[in-house]
Amino acid sequence: MNLGALKYLSVLSLPVLAYFSFHSTGWLTFLPLLEAFMIIPILELFFKPDPDNFSEVEEQKRLENPIYDLLVYLVVPIQLACVWWFLESMTQSVELLTRIGRITAMGMLCGVMGINVAHELGHRKRKYEQQMSKLLLLTSLYMHFFIEHNRGHHKHVSTAEDPSSARLGESLYAFWIRSVVLSYLSAWKLEAGRLRKKGQRTFSIHNEMLQFQVLQLTFLLVVGYVYGWAVMLYYVLAAIMGFLLLETVNYIEHYGLSRNKTDRGYERVMPAHSWNSDHLVGRIMLFELSRHSDHHYIASRKYQVLRHMDESPQMPTGYPGMMLMATVPPLWFYVMDSRIGEYRND
Repeated sequence: MNLGALKYLSVLSLPVLAYFSFHSTGWLTFLPLLEAFMIIPILELFFKPDPDNFSEVEEQKRLENPIYDLLVYLVVPIQLACVWWFLESMTQSVELLTRIGRITAMGMLCGVMGINVAHELGHRKRKYEQQMSKLLLLTSLYMHFFIEHNRGHHKHVSTAEDPSSARLGESLYAFWIRSVVLSYLSAWKLEAGRLRKKGQRTFSIHNEMLQFQVLQLTFLLVVGYVYGWAVMLYYVLAAIMGFLLLETVNYIEHYGLSRNKTDRGYERVMPAHSWNSDHLVGRIMLFELSRHSDHHYIASRKYQVLRHMDESPQMPTGYPGMMLMATVPPLWFYVMDSRIGEYRND
């Protein structure tokens, strides 16, 4: 066993802190938020980006080592347990600050443990891995991501046709609205197109988007019935925070980058069409999501063998720091627009 794989267990610090949040009160309930947006960005100031790649032999060993798959599989039962702990904790009579803190903890879980790991599993070919992806997305109330991301975003990334690619000069907050709404509509269109090609009716039991809406609505109704409608609302707020974290990640990953259009359509997706970050702490905590250029270049590559690509534009810091910067549009434009100008002139 390659013990180096166990470094990815560090992501479990989030559910551990969330569990503490669900069993604490006051400001202590904000510990997951503190870890993600204060501790990790500070740590990344002291660790230089690591652009090293593995040799072909090392890559093959990583692909053959089952521990890498088991680590992402482990997230599924942990996430489900965290959902239960959260729902139980929100039935308690506690002050408003505690409720807000616990909602932010669950929101972090929805975004990091839910959607991020669902993203990794959703690119896998095995049916059971795809089902695990959908289950994680259910906990984030964002199941349409499975359709739009795989069939829409990866095809149209860094073009005007992709709602998940941020335009040059577009603020994070404007992007949230456009991406959330248009990605959802895109998923409906993609699924309708798939069914038409198979000669099936759009509004039928074969429509995955319809299935997803029923599953999510049923889940919420069960939560409301068992735990009360107020707790259901708290969960919806946590899920909204979770998918806004995802959309913030989408924003920083492709901001201002574009693919050239030719007579035959857009050029092939290359490493130059995604921002990359080799900052170690963020890479480990997000299962290498920040090596995003290679992920879009070859979407089937598993997280443990994603590579640094010399031709990809590099972020000035890791994902958490970039996400914080994006919340202040003037600062974001000042830092990133100049980088885009320099990158295009190279």
